[in-house]
Amino acid sequence: MKAIVVTDQTAGTAGMTLAELPKPTPAGNDVLVEVFASGFTPDELTWPSSWTDRLGRVRTPSVPGHELAGVVAALGYGTTGLSVGQRVFGPTDWTRDGTLAEYAAVEARNLAPLPGDVDFKVGASLPISGLTAWQGLFQHGRLQVGQSVLVHGAAGGVGSMVTQLAREAGAHVIGTGRATHRQAAIDYGAQEFVDLEKDTWEDIGGVDLVFDVFGGDVGRRSAGLVQTGGTLVTIAGPPEVRPANGLAIDFVVESDRAQLGEIVQRVRDGRLRTNIGAVSALDDAVAAFNPTERVKGKTIIRVRP
Repeated sequence: MKAIVVTDQTAGTAGMTLAELPKPTPAGNDVLVEVFASGFTPDELTWPSSWTDRLGRVRTPSVPGHELAGVVAALGYGTTGLSVGQRVFGPTDWTRDGTLAEYAAVEARNLAPLPGDVDFKVGASLPISGLTAWQGLFQHGRLQVGQSVLVHGAAGGVGSMVTQLAREAGAHVIGTGRATHRQAAIDYGAQEFVDLEKDTWEDIGGVDLVFDVFGGDVGRRSAGLVQTGGTLVTIAGPPEVRPANGLAIDFVVESDRAQLGEIVQRVRDGRLRTNIGAVSALDDAVAAFNPTERVKGKTIIRVRP
């Protein structure tokens, strides 16, 4: 099968190539998925899990990408809950070969059924961004109706999902980003917008929940915006500064079939829009990993027509 592989951690994306690999064999409780569309995270080659397995052993050459939509091609021993020929989508394990390939072996529990009226490219854009937004808002942030939410990067791949889900849940949503992102953030549901480069943050006032995707100076300044009893939720690593009278939570997204079902249902009935910025073929995935221009939204790799 064709797959994108990386072999040298020091080379990063410069060592990424299109290669021929054997089709993976599904282990117990796995499914083999014929991949139709795949998603990736731009910085995943900096993750230790891209280069080693769960026991810390080097596993190169490795296949990047950890989101997919496709069709179940085979079942591993003892696998239940899915069937051959079924359309599925979801994230894959961080420490195994990923989804920038024609086939991927995935734990069945990571996947959810993909309805027939949802395009594969849309399905591949949902797992990490959608689950991150859902878990940050509702599991870790414990968002309630009427609360205020500050969403950093409100027009980005994750931020746009956070903005839409928070607005649907009855929150007052304040989006942030560059000035050029203002209209997109408003279109996704933000009721206010803050230009991170020019506006005065102190004018925001106290909020119940901050969803931070940037870390660094943005994360440090955000801690002071959390009002008493509020929460700073971040996916940018442990926060350097914590709210004086609130909580700070950093988390890594986890697969959840029920949550994937909630997310895709919202796409089907028009309550949630994906944020796909570019679509490239698998043969062009190396270039997609190294774009010459900034891509607004998520890049999806089309593995099959």
